[in-house]
Amino acid sequence: MSRWMPWALGGALCMVVAAAALIGVVSFSGNTPAFEGERTVKLPNGTAFDAAVDSLEQAGVIRSTTTFRWFGTATGWRNQVKAGHYAFESGVSNWEILDRIRKGLQEPVRVTIPPGMRPEVVARVAARHMDFEAAAFEAALRDTTLAAELGVAPEDLFGYMLPETYHFYWQTPVETVVRRIKESFDSFAERELSEGLREQDLTAREATILASIVEWETGIEDEKPRVAGVYLNRVDRGMPLQADPTVQYAVLEQEGSKRRLFFADYEIEHAYNTYQFRGLPPGPLTNPSPASLRAVAYPESHSYLYFVADGTGGHTFSRTLREHNRAAQEYYRIMRERRAQQRR
Repeated sequence: MSRWMPWALGGALCMVVAAAALIGVVSFSGNTPAFEGERTVKLPNGTAFDAAVDSLEQAGVIRSTTTFRWFGTATGWRNQVKAGHYAFESGVSNWEILDRIRKGLQEPVRVTIPPGMRPEVVARVAARHMDFEAAAFEAALRDTTLAAELGVAPEDLFGYMLPETYHFYWQTPVETVVRRIKESFDSFAERELSEGLREQDLTAREATILASIVEWETGIEDEKPRVAGVYLNRVDRGMPLQADPTVQYAVLEQEGSKRRLFFADYEIEHAYNTYQFRGLPPGPLTNPSPASLRAVAYPESHSYLYFVADGTGGHTFSRTLREHNRAAQEYYRIMRERRAQQRR
């Protein structure tokens, strides 16, 4: 054996070790900038490897696109990109990043449903975080087949979109999103409302309708049980609800937006106008908050039959029409003085 052979073998071995070390560094060393928390990226269906690399770089997830592309090619994983929403912490390696993407190990997105909104507003909020259009969410709320599956009428379904924070995978179908929110409402109603509803002799649907009125009537949490008590007192006495939010709903349906109510508005011929028709309106005005739903299930016990705004954001409650008229005149006086000051 040539005396140079050991040197050649040693050199080759060093090259192999160096190559293995380089592969190890490229594969397993961190390839992200330093950052706090997590950074996320969304990869739509059909995203090719190079487009995924561009998205990761733009999201500030990977530091070296060259080593990431090399790793993807060397492993053959570049052809295994899965669509989805992914989250990465600082310090993860090329192996960890691409392994998550090729296995579809997604991070759920958070969707917070706001209370007291119109369907188009909630649809926009949901679509902002999910991989569907707002129009698809609105269409799902009108879907008669989906509503029947959930045991409700299509015109009622939006009222059951319980305002909470939900976690969905980004590409969850819109029908599944609506179904899960309705199921969350059902669980909430059984867990927190059922005893009160039995005591009030209300169905979940009736409670949702009343709670939607309470939702638009006051934004003060402590007032909600008292407002609910007024409406339930009226129901018990066979009085019309005469709820301003139902008139506001009629105006919204006719004009497309809310506005200040005028005396003429109370004469609007509309099925939801409880100044014109006795009993509950045909369906919920909006999606009531958990606080409004609890207020209806567990209302304040009192003998109030009327209330009017007090000019400070709350309401003055009255037992008799005479008391109520005095409180209303006081409110009108406050409003006149404010308008006069604004004109100065």
